[in-house]
Amino acid sequence: MKRVFPVIVFLITLSVLGIIFIQMSWIRDAIKLRQNQRKEDIGYALNQIKEMAWRNYLIKSGNIGYLDEESKMYYLQGFTVQTLSDDEVKLIVDTSLRKYNIKEKYEYAITNIYQVPVKNSKGFNIDNLNDGISISLTPDPDRSRTPEVFHLYISEDKNYILKKMGWMIAASIFFTAIIISAFALTVRTLFNQKKLSEIKSDFINNMTHELKTPLATISLAIDALTNEKVIHDSDKVRYYSSMIKDENKRMNKQVEKILQAARIERQDIKLNLQKLDAHEIINKVADNLSLQIQEKNGSLSLSLNADKHVIEADEVHFSNIVFNLLDNAIKYSKENLHIEVSTKIMNGMLAIIVKDNGIGMNRETQSRVFEKFYRAHTGNIHNVKGFGLGLSYVKATVEAHQGKVNVDSSLGKGSTFTVMLPLA
Repeated sequence: MKRVFPVIVFLITLSVLGIIFIQMSWIRDAIKLRQNQRKEDIGYALNQIKEMAWRNYLIKSGNIGYLDEESKMYYLQGFTVQTLSDDEVKLIVDTSLRKYNIKEKYEYAITNIYQVPVKNSKGFNIDNLNDGISISLTPDPDRSRTPEVFHLYISEDKNYILKKMGWMIAASIFFTAIIISAFALTVRTLFNQKKLSEIKSDFINNMTHELKTPLATISLAIDALTNEKVIHDSDKVRYYSSMIKDENKRMNKQVEKILQAARIERQDIKLNLQKLDAHEIINKVADNLSLQIQEKNGSLSLSLNADKHVIEADEVHFSNIVFNLLDNAIKYSKENLHIEVSTKIMNGMLAIIVKDNGIGMNRETQSRVFEKFYRAHTGNIHNVKGFGLGLSYVKATVEAHQGKVNVDSSLGKGSTFTVMLPLA
């Protein structure tokens, strides 16, 4: 899996980049094609304007019917647009532009040999002569007696082609965004699956260690009970029987934790709500853990200063919340362990703050510390016991009580967990 995963991500990335490159190339080529098509349409329209002007000139002179091509071209050397009325010229221009789907606002002018306009539209400006497109209206300007040039200026936006193709470009960008989103989702899913695989392996490894120790102890105790010397010694029988019972309870607790996690996942937490003195329960849990703290040469200080400390909660679950937070502080402690538990009123809720001077957490661990089965120590290093269920249980149970929990930590400087629960 470790080798296949990077290959999959690389291939998907390569495919997406290839698709994006092809899309961009297609858009660029399509824009160029539209630009060329536009130029050709304008060119065809100008040629038609010239042809229609010639035709109207020949009709007016009465020579349209009998002139052959060579004679017609000779006769057209004397062509001048001044034989046509302003309305006729405008009609020719309008008809030709409409035929080639040129609908933008335009201005035109027809200039003589001296570049002086002999006919022009009302809005035409002399500056448009250099900005527009021109075509000679006489077959051979060098031989013509009255050479004239038609100038056309189209008022179009510089981004006209982009606007015309707007829906195509937008659709292309939209579908490209979908592909990129699907790619990101796929990679994210792959990463999540990878994390789940690691968590599963870590959980199996931890569960093996947690169950292996009591099983080994029970096995040794049973072997001892079958010893002839022990069988006839009632004190030793009671001692080993008690050991088997204690280890059996320990295994039951581990199994219960796993079953509890399953109930949390199904959101099947049943609460027996009642009014509780939070300070009283915190003191009780602290007393129960005092031996563990002493074994680590640590200390625990309580600053239960909240003036209101009666909450409506499930006694068992609330006790477990406090126990898990303190147990977590003990597990991830270092030398000279010191835990501070304080309470105060924050935003109309009871805040229970558990602060330690343990190993602390980096940002990644903080973002995942409430995930089920997640533990800061993974792999085969089993220096911290447990399944990684304690804090996920705390979060789920606090939220079931309509409360919230957060953590603030710095690597090597300890952690502070804050649980906020509604007052009764």
